[in-house]
Amino acid sequence: MVVLFILIALAVVGLLVGVHWYVWRRLIRDTTAPGGRARRTGTAAAFALPLISVGALVAGRTGVPFPIQRVLAWPGYLWLALLLYLTLALLVGEAVRPLLSAWLKRRAAAETVPAPPPAPAPVPAAAPGGAAAMTAEAPEAAGTPESPEPVRTPSRRLFVARTVAAGATVAAAGTVGYGTYTVLRGPRVKRVTVPLAKLPRRAHGFRIAVVSDIHLGPVLGRSHTRRVVETINRTNPDLIAVVGDLVDGSVADLGPAAEPLRGLRSRLGSFFVTGNHEYFSGAREWVDHVRELGVRPLENERVELPWFDLAGVDDVAGEDEGQGPDFDRALGDRDRARASVLLAHQPVVIDDAVERGVDLQLSGHTHGGQLWPGNYVAELANPTVAGLERYGDTQLYVTRGAGAWGPPVRVGAPPDVTVVELASTRA
Repeated sequence: MVVLFILIALAVVGLLVGVHWYVWRRLIRDTTAPGGRARRTGTAAAFALPLISVGALVAGRTGVPFPIQRVLAWPGYLWLALLLYLTLALLVGEAVRPLLSAWLKRRAAAETVPAPPPAPAPVPAAAPGGAAAMTAEAPEAAGTPESPEPVRTPSRRLFVARTVAAGATVAAAGTVGYGTYTVLRGPRVKRVTVPLAKLPRRAHGFRIAVVSDIHLGPVLGRSHTRRVVETINRTNPDLIAVVGDLVDGSVADLGPAAEPLRGLRSRLGSFFVTGNHEYFSGAREWVDHVRELGVRPLENERVELPWFDLAGVDDVAGEDEGQGPDFDRALGDRDRARASVLLAHQPVVIDDAVERGVDLQLSGHTHGGQLWPGNYVAELANPTVAGLERYGDTQLYVTRGAGAWGPPVRVGAPPDVTVVELASTRA
């Protein structure tokens, strides 16, 4: 296992080194003069930015003081997002490069017109003093202008390199800029109706506000929590489900950022289950703190509401600490004639839900991929990346989450708070 981890780590480091070298080559080496200020500055940035990114990634896990984490987080995480889209844009540029070069070559050939032969110099009339006098005066009278210095223009190769580099930079910066705005403006409300055969008629239209992956940390703080709470409260839900990955840090550092959760309002209260990131941040302390904020943790337990059973299980990441999911404890002795809703952070536990006759599982974890084309990678590890799907008699709904992990950027997977409206097939 240790050897496998080392090999994976070496492969990741090798990939990052290769990607940074490629981006440096296309953006800096191919577009600047050797030894010039631009090349020196770009090369320094190519070394400094990945080091800041690594610092941002490991700071929280190594006990670096929280103020330093915040200093590293913004440039470090944003560079990772920018690196992704710079690389993709430059790869597209590899296809554009020969086309642009060929077009410039054809254009230059079309604009090259043969110069006409020079006209013969006129023969001046004879003047007093004879040819010698005229010859002596000719240079002074001619006044021939000096030839202008030729205008130096960049070579075709340099022009193409600079054009592709500039286009890639603009495209990547625009993508990351909009993706950052998407996160910072807060989640939007998404609504989905889920029919449940066992749901009694009187519960038709019951609304659960589902939020996941808020990811409070060195980037997203108290103002982000406030935006999420305001968005949830505007939906006027019957019940609120917070399905994991609330934080990326300790209660000591992020307790104030989570404080607005006290303002959550619903008819039947708010419920919480742990996500994998809680186990990186002190899950026990966060469970206790969330309870103090008025949100009830469901730790492998069930609440029997008048219309259906609401159950919650700990995240699978807790297994290393003896706090993993216990489906028998949460669901084992329930009345299967009643409808049931399960809160579980990761979609991968859907097989356990199916086995125990759960009607609806509510999950998060995937972020919908967060950064395109990350959704294709997420599909390899999760049965459902986002939205509602059916597995046998069990339905699984996966929210894209309300925050972001790592780069505060979302592309192709906007954040959401989902209002799940339960519908009785008997209505």
